[in-house]
Amino acid sequence: MSRLTHDEFFTKLADIFNSRKAKAHGAVLLTQKRLTFDQTTTPPPDSTDPLADLLHPTQPLPLLIRATNGKGKADRAAKVKLATVVQPDELAGFYARYAEVCKAGMAALKPRDRTKRKAKAKKRKGGPVLA
Repeated sequence: MSRLTHDEFFTKLADIFNSRKAKAHGAVLLTQKRLTFDQTTTPPPDSTDPLADLLHPTQPLPLLIRATNGKGKADRAAKVKLATVVQPDELAGFYARYAEVCKAGMAALKPRDRTKRKAKAKKRKGGPVLA
């Protein structure tokens, strides 16, 4: 999986949301984490504190943003994986556009059908009272 530019990432993420809408079901998984593999941005570990490089980095660390269409083992050929790296100085602009794409992708969601749950709860409340 190669890392995409921000524009490519947003284009393909919108495609994942649109393909999910066309099928009327499916999942889109979005994850983010700090990118700590680059040893030039973090100090060498201190012998007294094994997490010194993670808790007190010398400079802000970039983020790795991932997205997938949630296809599992049965449908691996159709699985789409996207990844991009966001530098700390680009975060504000990235998150603004990220929010727009996610909101647009979630706009057509149907509310979950909860009639079965309500019927079950009503049945429990109206049941016989044991004394």
